[in-house]
Amino acid sequence: MGRDRGSGPAALPIAEHGLVGDLRTAALVATDGTIDWFCPGRFDAPSVFASIIDPGAGSWRLRPEDEDARSQQYYHPETNILITRFMTERGVVEVHDFMPVLRAHDPDHRQRLVRRVVGLRGSVDLAMSMAPRPDYGTTEPGLDVADGVVRFADGDVHLALSSTVDLDVDDCSASARLSLRAGESALFVLEVLAPDEPASGCGEGDVDELFDATAAFWRSWLSQSTYTGRWREWIDRSALTLKLLCHEPTGGIIAAPTTSLPESIGGTRNWDYRYVWVRDAAFSVYALLRLGFTDEAAAFVRFLSERLGEAAEDGDDELGPLRVLYDLDGNLPHERELDHLAGHRGSRPVRVGNGAVDQLQLDVYGELIDSVYLFDKHGRGISHDAWSDLRRIVAWLMDNWERPDAGMWEIRAEPRTHTTSLVMSWVAVERMMRVARRRGLPSDLTELAATRDAIYERVMTDCWNDELGAFTAFAGGDVLDAGALLMPMVKMLAPDDPRFLSTLAKVEERLVSDSLVLRYDPEAFDDGVPAADGEGTFSLASFWYVEALTRAGRLADARLALEKMFTYANHLGQYAEQVGLNGEQLGNFPQGFTHLSLISAVINLDRSLDA
Repeated sequence: MGRDRGSGPAALPIAEHGLVGDLRTAALVATDGTIDWFCPGRFDAPSVFASIIDPGAGSWRLRPEDEDARSQQYYHPETNILITRFMTERGVVEVHDFMPVLRAHDPDHRQRLVRRVVGLRGSVDLAMSMAPRPDYGTTEPGLDVADGVVRFADGDVHLALSSTVDLDVDDCSASARLSLRAGESALFVLEVLAPDEPASGCGEGDVDELFDATAAFWRSWLSQSTYTGRWREWIDRSALTLKLLCHEPTGGIIAAPTTSLPESIGGTRNWDYRYVWVRDAAFSVYALLRLGFTDEAAAFVRFLSERLGEAAEDGDDELGPLRVLYDLDGNLPHERELDHLAGHRGSRPVRVGNGAVDQLQLDVYGELIDSVYLFDKHGRGISHDAWSDLRRIVAWLMDNWERPDAGMWEIRAEPRTHTTSLVMSWVAVERMMRVARRRGLPSDLTELAATRDAIYERVMTDCWNDELGAFTAFAGGDVLDAGALLMPMVKMLAPDDPRFLSTLAKVEERLVSDSLVLRYDPEAFDDGVPAADGEGTFSLASFWYVEALTRAGRLADARLALEKMFTYANHLGQYAEQVGLNGEQLGNFPQGFTHLSLISAVINLDRSLDA
């Protein structure tokens, strides 16, 4: 394309962002007023704004011209409407960013990214610049202007920018300058349209109605929450964040809305998380059900049922009937690198798709069937067809549970016999037995029980290291894995079992630092990625630690660890995947797995404190 990869200011740190969305896609808004990530149409579509991973890959900037302006961000109460407040020497303004959602499953939904600027005090001069770069920054689109509306195309998707102020347009960007006094406002609306669809434009009355209706939607949805405990604000924000990761048309729940935000700055651990991981989404179902959100759980179980039905039709391959992840259509997003992009703060490569789709990860069967069990128990129940598909899948698992695999951490080294894969295989079989007994559904309970017991014995003999006094990452190994903290959570061990308490102590000794937990010792655990890249602590494992302390009866320690974890959130209460040595948020943002583990940890600690 010939553009300068280094053009434009460097992206702000990952934590300096908030998320807005419409249950189809999402956008990141930085604290300096820049939308630096947006994929029109759906989460896993090519980006049109991607300056968070390359300064020249498209952005939409809106901020005061005063370079010394200070900013603060917050969410409009109980909503996913993001407000960025700028304070200057001459006055104060706010930018209200949101994507309208008027009602659930709206057949007339129109995808819009709305930016409303409101003068609060004094008078402030602002500048707007929108530089779209579709297809991950490979295209500089020609911008057409008609009747004050700027249009450009991103493949089959057309976008239109309307405003209440005059727009200046060159070949591939639009800009405006404006001055607002207290009580004045200006509007910018970016619409995602079909090729021949007319733009709606924007008027103040229309945007006010969209703002109010969207706020009402989010508040109505959140009002379904059954949580009334000590940490309501944290639970509400995590629930709202998880909801933003739900793809309403298909029922899929993505792991995170971004790709290639690095696990270490300048490193190569940069992955695409804009897909439906069976593991992450299944745990999300658990968290949502605990809060009373049964519709989302039902939608995801429907998504899973479609994948199970497809597996039944297609037959098994070497990786089994179920894949680790899917795109929103149920397809397999194979990994490739985008060599033209510089990466977030120089962290390359940038990837789309994910190589884990070609891995065997046996633990996903446990997470899937546990979510179905919980939905059958607390939700609407599963169908005959879904049960038939599950029986077939578990039959495959009973023949394959001893195979080495890539494990839940998706190692890119040689497959091994992972303890967590054995534990979750046990969960899969045990939960099938529970559902069959509770519902009286057809199943060979004798065969299931024999496999369940064989897996249990394998874990207790081969995965326990007497000399270390802990369960290890691999059968016959001596390396620790934070995944062992799940054992009482999935009810394989009692929380006061001496073996679990000894494992917890070893995890604290080797993997825990100031409540933050490494998923494993990166110097002793070969995961197939260069160790020089570094490894931050995994926030979801840190919340597993809180829950493990709770279940072990160490409530004061659990409460302190939880409060410490809250201090590592960003200014909006959101988390990326990891926390670096200096406390910096690392990895894709925000990560659903972290927020659902927060919900589980808080609910269990609340319940124990009240007991």
